[in-house]
Parts: sequence; C-alpha cells; structure tokens
Amino acid sequence: MDTEQKRGLRKSQVGKVTSTAMQKTVTVAVDRLVQHKLYKKIQRKTSKFLAHDENGICKIGDRVRIVETRPLSARKRWRVEKVLTSATIVD
Repeated sequence: MDTEQKRGLRKSQVGKVTSTAMQKTVTVAVDRLVQHKLYKKIQRKTSKFLAHDENGICKIGDRVRIVETRPLSARKRWRVEKVLTSATIVD
C-alpha cells in the first residue's frame, strides 16, 4: 500500500517564509481571501504556522509548500515539503 493511502490525505498550504530565527524551524505566513458576512467585502486574512525545516534550506522571503504532520513540538504541526520559489536578493 502507498503511504498516502495508509495515513490518509494530508493538508497542504502554500505560504511565504517570514522568520528563520529558530533551529530547524521556520515561520510561514499563509494568506487567504475571505468575504465579510455582512458587507460582502473581500478581506485578506493571514495565518502564521511553525514548520519543520530539517536541512535549514529555507530563507526569508521563500515561497514554500507545507504539509500537515504529527506534532513535533508544542506549536509545530507542519513540515516544509518543497521550496517553490527562492527569495530574490535586491541590492
């Protein structure tokens, strides 16, 4: 059996790395658009997740895909699956 079938489908989200201050952990900000119930205006909501970065390859500004995993610490329940785009350095 495939590991995806054994464990079930895992949630995945795409976000931007905002902090790399911790060892093997990055903070990822995930944006989503939500419509206000009464006024129907589209609002941007941001959620921050702590994600496990085993090899320390992420940099601030990278766009990454994170997937759900077992609890790794008190607040860390996500793992960096792939770096989609690297941050560009502007001088």
